[in-house]
Amino acid sequence: MKEFFLLFAAICSSVSSDEWKATVVKSIDALVGSCVVVPCSFSHTGGNLPTSRLRGMWHYKGKTPDTKGNNIFHSDATLIKDNFKDRTQMLGQLGQNNCTLEITQIRNHDNGPFCFRVELVKGERNEPTKDMFSFVEDCVELNMITDPGEPTLTQPMAATQGEPYTAICSVIHTCPSHVPTLTWNWKTERIIVYHRLIHSGNWETQSILTFIPEEKDDNRELTCTAEFNGGQTSSSKFTLNVKRIESYNHIIIPAVVGIGTALLFGIFCIFMAKKYKNRIAELQNQEGTMWNRLSRLSRSSLSDASTSPTLTCLHAAADLLIASSFHAPACITAQLATE
Repeated sequence: MKEFFLLFAAICSSVSSDEWKATVVKSIDALVGSCVVVPCSFSHTGGNLPTSRLRGMWHYKGKTPDTKGNNIFHSDATLIKDNFKDRTQMLGQLGQNNCTLEITQIRNHDNGPFCFRVELVKGERNEPTKDMFSFVEDCVELNMITDPGEPTLTQPMAATQGEPYTAICSVIHTCPSHVPTLTWNWKTERIIVYHRLIHSGNWETQSILTFIPEEKDDNRELTCTAEFNGGQTSSSKFTLNVKRIESYNHIIIPAVVGIGTALLFGIFCIFMAKKYKNRIAELQNQEGTMWNRLSRLSRSSLSDASTSPTLTCLHAAADLLIASSFHAPACITAQLATE
């Protein structure tokens, strides 16, 4: 809590030292069983003096200081009221005009009001002087709180699957020397904690949780628990609503498979059509050559058709084949080969 002490030191150092004056909150909440810090600053007529030249005490308003039973804190521990012993201490340095008081293990009868008193002493022997002052017009009264307040949750209305989501948990307290601990029922890898002074001794502890929600987190309860000094706890929760991202894989994948299959089938068909087209052209060329040979044979042998019965048969068959475009019988093909 280095920041806490530096803050009070800065406040107190700005107080003028040419008069007896104290700045104390009039009232402050105190959680029973926990602790409370009463911010206090003062000035005096002795100029700039070290802490060893000053003696401070807190006493009941209307009670005589330096009398046992009237002080809740005193530099002489023997003058502290029994039920306050070991429960009070000065957090500030008197030499820095800081009279901040801490009370721990708050009990429901620690109401006060309590006032601060400062005395100037001589040297290290702590011998009193006539320079002293009780700030009875600037006393503090404690408001007893039996149950801690619930944390405040701040979060977006809905989370989106796969996108960063931030939730903030904050709690107000009056004990910056023992700040509350904030915990989440969630993964804690990305949590940032802040402490800040609000006003008049009231502080805020804030926990910022950031995570990536998944589909399984929908309708899950998110809880923030605050544990105060002394062991008391309180919590707040909300239900996380996760907006799902629409997936079109069930449409895209079958479509891609169908298009790929059709493309491959089309390429196959083109290839086969080209192959068969070439084959048909080859066959047609072969048939054209045979018809030409048959035609020449028919014309060359026409003159002696009457002398050769075989040739007469071949001429007739050739004419018939040319007219019908059928394949030549094997016998004719053989005869053409011998010719």
